[in-house]
Amino acid sequence: MLLEVCSPTLQSAINADIAGAQRIELCQNLGEGGTTPSWGAIRYCAKNLKLKSNILIRPRGGNFCYSNAEFEEIKEDIRICKELGVNGVVIGFLHEDRTIDTEKLRQAIAVAGNLEITFHRAFDICAEREEALEKLIDCGCHRVLTSGFCANAHIGRENLRSLVTRANGRIEILAGCGVTAQNVREIIATTGVREVHSSCKSLIKVQENFNPEIDLDITNLQHIESSVEEIQNLLAQI
Repeated sequence: MLLEVCSPTLQSAINADIAGAQRIELCQNLGEGGTTPSWGAIRYCAKNLKLKSNILIRPRGGNFCYSNAEFEEIKEDIRICKELGVNGVVIGFLHEDRTIDTEKLRQAIAVAGNLEITFHRAFDICAEREEALEKLIDCGCHRVLTSGFCANAHIGRENLRSLVTRANGRIEILAGCGVTAQNVREIIATTGVREVHSSCKSLIKVQENFNPEIDLDITNLQHIESSVEEIQNLLAQI
């Protein structure tokens, strides 16, 4: 069983490595559903961590329908990830009707070359479901991150089991969203997945040390970070 830790900060990735996770999905701006992390963070993980680093490639929050300019940005980010020596990239493209944009997906995979390809949770809002899985397989994706079309993987575990059966080893079903040490065993037992995805997050409060005479419009003095303790607790259950 493999644990992938969703790591929204560089420290989260370092914590995942310390805790013994096998892989991370490195991103930032988790409040927007995750966006592409900085090149500095990507380089650090590729050069200094023992675990495998998969990088989220998403230029903005919102939907998964991208303009031509945004798609060029995505392809350039993939090229840079390839040059930096990461394990894989996490991508996803939809049409306005919520069907898989196979043209963009195939082009992005071609740019990625030998990098592992994960299709992210855009899959969970697809209008086609079973057909969507076949499209991902046909395009050459290695895995799909999914909660089984539900609010979280525990609620969607029956759907996840159906996806595992349908995939039949042709693509890895990565169960994610709401996976915790308290429910991971039931998710695994019900679905038959071989990989799970969790942020293992905790809220980190930071000390306020701003000049009170200057308004920087900074109101949120906490951020989400993957916790060594939470990661180890989850690993102990799988």
